[in-house]
Amino acid sequence: MGETFCKDDFWDSELSWRESEPDFTFCFKQTVLVWTPCGFLWLFSLLDLMRRRNSRYRDIPWSFLNVTKSITLFLLICVMFFDMSMLFSVRQEEPIYDVQIVSIFVKIATLLYVAFLQQFHKIKGHRSSGLLFTFWVIFTFCSIPQLRWEVINFNTGNFDGENISWAGIRFIIYVTFFSLISIMTILNFFSDKPPRHSSYPKATNPNPEISSSMANRAFFLFFDPTAWRGWRRPLEERDIYDINPENASSELVPEFDKHFKASVEKQKRKHEKSLRSKSPTAETTKPLVSIFPAMVKTFAGHFFFSAIFKFFVDMLQFASPLLLGALIIFVEAESALWKGLLLAFTLFLVTFLIALLNGQHGLTSYQVGFRIRTALISSIYRKALKISSRAKRNTTVGEIVNLMAVDAHRFFEMIPYLHILWSGPIVMSLAIFLLWTYLNVAVFSGLAVMIALIPLSGFIATKLRNLQTHQMRIKDERVKSTNEILSGMKVLKLYAWEPSFEDLICDIREGELVFLRKAAIYNAATEFIWSLAPFMVALFSFMTFVFLGNRLTPEIAFVSMALFNILRMPMTLFPMTINFVMIAYVSVKRLSNFMNMEELDANNVTNNPSLNALEIQDGTFSWGDDIPTLKNINMTVKKNNLSSVVGPVGCGKTSLISALLGEMEKNRGSVNVDGKIAYVAQQAWIQNATLQDNITFGRPFNKRFYQQVINACALTSDIAMLPGGDQTEIGEKGINLSGGQKQRVSIARAVYSGADIFIFDDPLSAVDSHVGKHIFDNVLGENGILNGKTRFLVTHAISFLPKVDEIFVMSNGEISESGSYKQLMAQKGAFSEFLIQYLQEHNNEEDLKEIEDLVDDADLRLMLQRQTSVLSQRDRGSSGSLRRRSSRRSSTQSEVKEMKKPALAKLIESEDSQTGSVDLGIYLTYFKSIGIPFSIVILLFNAINQSMSVLSNFWLSRWSTDDRAHEETFWRNVYVGVYGSLGLVQGIALLIGAVFFAIGAIRSARNLHKGLLHNTLRLPMSFFDTTPLGRIMNRFSKDTDVIDALLPQMMRNWIWMFFSVVAIFIVISISTPIFMSVAVPIIIIYYFIQKFYVATSRQLKRLESVTRSPIYSHFSESIGGQSTIRAYGENKRFTVDSETKVDHNQSISYMSICANRWLGVRLEIVGSIVVLAASLFAVLARETIDSSIVGLSISYALQISSLMSFFVRMTTEVETNIVAVERVVEYSKRPQEAAWKTVDVNPEWPQKGVVEFKNFQVRYREGLDLVLKGIDFITKSQEKIGIVGRTGAGKSSLTLALFRIIEAAGGKISIDDIDVASIGLHSLRSRLTIIPQDPVLFSGSLRMNIDPFNSYPDDAIWTALEHSHMKTYVKGLSDGLQYKITEGGENLSVGQRQLVCLARALLRKTKVLILDEATAAIDIETDELIQKTIREQFNECTILTIAHRLNTIMDSDKIIVLDQGLIAEFDTPANLLANKNSIFYGMAESAGLVGDDNQNDDFDERKEESTDT
Repeated sequence: MGETFCKDDFWDSELSWRESEPDFTFCFKQTVLVWTPCGFLWLFSLLDLMRRRNSRYRDIPWSFLNVTKSITLFLLICVMFFDMSMLFSVRQEEPIYDVQIVSIFVKIATLLYVAFLQQFHKIKGHRSSGLLFTFWVIFTFCSIPQLRWEVINFNTGNFDGENISWAGIRFIIYVTFFSLISIMTILNFFSDKPPRHSSYPKATNPNPEISSSMANRAFFLFFDPTAWRGWRRPLEERDIYDINPENASSELVPEFDKHFKASVEKQKRKHEKSLRSKSPTAETTKPLVSIFPAMVKTFAGHFFFSAIFKFFVDMLQFASPLLLGALIIFVEAESALWKGLLLAFTLFLVTFLIALLNGQHGLTSYQVGFRIRTALISSIYRKALKISSRAKRNTTVGEIVNLMAVDAHRFFEMIPYLHILWSGPIVMSLAIFLLWTYLNVAVFSGLAVMIALIPLSGFIATKLRNLQTHQMRIKDERVKSTNEILSGMKVLKLYAWEPSFEDLICDIREGELVFLRKAAIYNAATEFIWSLAPFMVALFSFMTFVFLGNRLTPEIAFVSMALFNILRMPMTLFPMTINFVMIAYVSVKRLSNFMNMEELDANNVTNNPSLNALEIQDGTFSWGDDIPTLKNINMTVKKNNLSSVVGPVGCGKTSLISALLGEMEKNRGSVNVDGKIAYVAQQAWIQNATLQDNITFGRPFNKRFYQQVINACALTSDIAMLPGGDQTEIGEKGINLSGGQKQRVSIARAVYSGADIFIFDDPLSAVDSHVGKHIFDNVLGENGILNGKTRFLVTHAISFLPKVDEIFVMSNGEISESGSYKQLMAQKGAFSEFLIQYLQEHNNEEDLKEIEDLVDDADLRLMLQRQTSVLSQRDRGSSGSLRRRSSRRSSTQSEVKEMKKPALAKLIESEDSQTGSVDLGIYLTYFKSIGIPFSIVILLFNAINQSMSVLSNFWLSRWSTDDRAHEETFWRNVYVGVYGSLGLVQGIALLIGAVFFAIGAIRSARNLHKGLLHNTLRLPMSFFDTTPLGRIMNRFSKDTDVIDALLPQMMRNWIWMFFSVVAIFIVISISTPIFMSVAVPIIIIYYFIQKFYVATSRQLKRLESVTRSPIYSHFSESIGGQSTIRAYGENKRFTVDSETKVDHNQSISYMSICANRWLGVRLEIVGSIVVLAASLFAVLARETIDSSIVGLSISYALQISSLMSFFVRMTTEVETNIVAVERVVEYSKRPQEAAWKTVDVNPEWPQKGVVEFKNFQVRYREGLDLVLKGIDFITKSQEKIGIVGRTGAGKSSLTLALFRIIEAAGGKISIDDIDVASIGLHSLRSRLTIIPQDPVLFSGSLRMNIDPFNSYPDDAIWTALEHSHMKTYVKGLSDGLQYKITEGGENLSVGQRQLVCLARALLRKTKVLILDEATAAIDIETDELIQKTIREQFNECTILTIAHRLNTIMDSDKIIVLDQGLIAEFDTPANLLANKNSIFYGMAESAGLVGDDNQNDDFDERKEESTDT
């Protein structure tokens, strides 16, 4: 440099490396050591300012710490100004150079900037700046050489007398300067007080990371308390900190949504422009908008921040080979000891810094993946609540759960590896450049090998991507089918269909495994290629190098090997990254497809102020088909009126309601709703929450109004019966409530909502008719709680129609007529015909009189007078007698007494989380599922692989020091040949091990899933009643995915790492035996760190799995009640609930990430100590050790940091991921129901159908009270038995006991003299037929739903459909029997689903038939047809009918009246009616079935008709 600018040269090697008093040049100290820290601050401060500019925190209060910082910084600036003034004042007398002035200006400017940044962080609420902390550390470190020079050249003579020389002043200034920057460095080790203001919600248990200083975060000290706690005892959910605010769904999702909506708008504009251009290539279909741009815009900033750490790690790792080369030269030469010590400690410092930077890189990388997963899961949920009916038909709950469980998680796994895509080429290029400096052109032969492998890798990557696409599609199908099967488990058990559906799932699984097996083989090939590639590159490079006549020295050999090891990492990870990218690419497409699904059109329904509450003009609506479901709909519903819709099954009543709610696609016309809606669906939707929560539905609790509502909805006595009153937890899908109770809770929810418009989709069909009358009178009628509100009711109960203001009659998707009851009767149109048909089925005396008063026609009036009414049994309170008469009905309307608030009665227990280490038996289970021979082969060939690797390196060590290898061609060829042979054996062993593991892992995946499915299908029904579906599905989705993909990869890596770590310690111990003195303590340290980490991490993984299940359960529940949630306008509340569950799960996931990094930093620091120990021993023993051994020892030591860290992490990953096996195997240990097959049973059994209950007792679960307390009765062959009783009397329990869904607690049940407990469950259930209350269908063909075993010919199925009155409908379908039923049978009405269930029963036609309130959801006309079919087709069968409408059992041979688990009465209907004191007589009388001679005569006529039939 110029003499005026700088005193001497920029760099002087002789000065820096001289034996005594080495030093840097003056110029170097004044430039590099000053400008580097300052430049670092100025460069990265821009990023810091951008990150903090939108901080949600404000105003850190003044404290001792920041006051001290400010004072120290002020003093430091003053010192710098003083230094500058002194420089200018002595410039004439002393040699002052320009560089000194420039440097002092740089320091002053930087310190002033630091003052600004310090104040900026205070204002923005940033408690500890990583930028400033790093700046002060670098600044202090860079100032040490100058301080050393000042101290060495200190001369007391500079302070003689009164005058201090310039040198003395300079010494004082610099020592003061160094002291102040050291103080600033120490102060930056601490964090400031919490900011005064924050726009984030206040956390109850904030993460200590938020309040930690940068030094604390660098070493992850904030995690220490959790690690200690996890080691002392298993962690629990109360130990988990709240999620950091910036990681919460509420922060991430809006940003992601904003960018995705912008992408949608951009694509929309582009598409419209393309259409306007009328280009021939213009697409007419709506283009797919990818979620990828939105992800990039939302998360790229944080990814870039992570990339900075990765860049520094990659650059620093190249210092190690260069320092290794210098150490080898040091051992060969006779240099001063301080040089060797300096190299050893520099090597330690480099590896130490890599450890710290790696920790931050890993944390920030995983944070990006973590945030993407959070945003995607929440966005999927939000989208699912908005998709249209057409879109919903093209997807299923199982598929969407898969998007959450698998696809969103892919990004979490991929992001840490994604940096390889940009850093890999940089690292490989730099490694090749450095190799070129050692090997010259020989490196290009190795490079040619690497390039030759790239096309092969690309081919495999393409194959893997295609396989992944197909595999995910099949996985969706499997998860969807499994979800449906588990949802309909009760039906499967009643029909003994488990084997058929087990085979169905196993067939799908086999198809999935085909793709998994192919992918595993391709992955094994990739692993072989890229693991062997670094050795092949080294072999060809060394071979070319020596064949060109060059001498292979220890320095060249081992520095090259160290560089090859650096090259190995990106080369090994590159194919894995490509694989991750391919998988993520598939997931992006799948997620994009879902996010692009059609949403409900907000314009389907307008909410303009109007005179009418509901209004449809010229409306045509469809469910997304070309064929409209509703046509020419014109309807107005006046405000405050009670209106009703009537019509036969499948005429479009429910569709009309869906059109009003905006759920249908509006083809033309307009729909207007003026007011807030409350909606009661035909099938009640109940949440897994307390009864009270189900009623209040997120609204404030008003005690008085709440009591009025439950009284009006006839829930008082039901609440009294529940174990916890209204605080009883209602199970998933309302499992612990009867159908009537569920519907009344649904009605109560609507009433409590305080809406303006109430839409009821036939809810009264599910309740007993006197309860229906109570609800109508007290809720819907003119004296009801909703009087003065708009009420729109779909009903099949014509008894209420005279009290309705307006009736709409529907037929074939059109409103055929409308008007008041009187008007419609006078018209003698469709409605009057409809009524005449129904009169044979329904109504009591009071209703008939009302109808008679409204009818003018004489003939019709006469008919009405002659009809009998039909009402079902009384639904009594628990303390009331069944003998209550109608005169006492008013008692149920009395004011509700003060209800006690019992403790919350839990039905759904919290999911058990295992504690402690994973049992050794779980590992053995996994390896047994792989196959013991396979496991032995895998371990053996991995051991051979690693042994060959060690031998090849020892051989290289010997080669590099043998002069004969350079001088004699024979020995050169021997060394090359042996080295190449060892590598070949290593590669073959690796390939064999990888292939065997790939095949074994697929065997394991098959066996474990098969066992899980097998065991789950054999669990008792009580398990499914008390276990949320999401919890079970978690095993079949997430846990199965871990076993399929993640666990094999982790296990394979662990085995490879285990043998690698063993090899490292063996090699270093052989090379430098003294290393054994530190090896043992280091291994002990590793062991204890690992023990600390595993105990904590394992439990965090378990808690993560446990808290993941509620996310899926809540999601499945929300999809089931999608229409209800949307109708009530509760989307936001349910979204918040979902996001709260996601955040809770993610808070545990984040702690797992911190635990991982906590471990990584500590292990890598211990690895740095290993490097230091190996280097120091080599330096101290240089006179007795060969340079090639030094190279071998240190090159292995350099690997130990990453390998040991990776090994312990893999140990933990294996243990945490094998929890999936533990959870899957857990279901095999649960108590299972009795064997499906035991003794052989006569194929013709039962031949007579004689059912006998002998002192039969039953309870639902151990510890609960008996629900049947000693039932005794016997039926005759072909006898028809009606069973009546109030809710909770034991009617359904009797049915479940007959099928052994619940097992006897005492007594027995016999059918044709065979004790049902003595035969297998399927032997029993397959010989009985039931038509259940809730019709359950599965996605698949209509034929499969009727005959899943494919046991009957098509003719038999058509005959069954004809008798179930579905043949005409099915004939009209384009696909006939192959018509595709959607999930849950949603493309059929509830009534049609029930008719399909009837067809099932007709097909089986066993000697015993059970009807469990089977016609509740069917209009009375169809009900009569079904009753007629049952009388005709099952006339030779014994029929047990649980009555809902009392008319359905009036022609029974005998009636059983149940009360409180006992048979109160058992006799013929005639005898029971003859006894006016009988319970049954009271029921019939109050229902209007007895009371005058005409009615009794009519009963006799019906009985005779039944007998004739």
